[in-house]
Amino acid sequence: MGKNKIIGERVRAMRESNELTREELAQRCGLDVLQVQNIEENTEIPSLAPLIKIARALGVRLGTFLDDQENLGPVVCRYNEQQPGMSFSNSNIQSRKHMTYNSLSNNKTGRHMEPFMINLAPKIDADFVLSSHEGEEFILVMDGSVEINYGEDTYTLSKGDSIYYDSIVPHIVRASDEQGARILAVIYTPV
Repeated sequence: MGKNKIIGERVRAMRESNELTREELAQRCGLDVLQVQNIEENTEIPSLAPLIKIARALGVRLGTFLDDQENLGPVVCRYNEQQPGMSFSNSNIQSRKHMTYNSLSNNKTGRHMEPFMINLAPKIDADFVLSSHEGEEFILVMDGSVEINYGEDTYTLSKGDSIYYDSIVPHIVRASDEQGARILAVIYTPV
């Protein structure tokens, strides 16, 4: 669980430093109290949408939960030195278990963008729940083919194609075939 355990610990520490109860935090970000508890205790790995809502409620950047160390200068992430993948999902299909994230900037503190290399599992026939959160996303397809449901529209992107959209519109990103896919995603969330 490694990285994901750190996220839960940081959420709890920031909530406590703001002198908030779990109930107060849950109310501020529109989540269930049990979900906040499970995130803090690392029994539920949050998808990005609730994590972004928690960050907003605590008045911090999303990257605050992911930062490893303070590095104010540029951060270079070599292909063969990418951080091990982390998942922002539990075993529910609705929680995006089909996505494994590799952070490309976790050593950069104070950042406002979150770049990830994301591996998308092969397409499965299942219902997915669209998510929405404040901010913007940019996706570049590195390998494979990707299907993006955005509001009432569906976009299919191939290697080299990109899309930029407002994250407040309900959306889901997934591989469009049985081969899986790999994308570069940059997520911006305002503080």
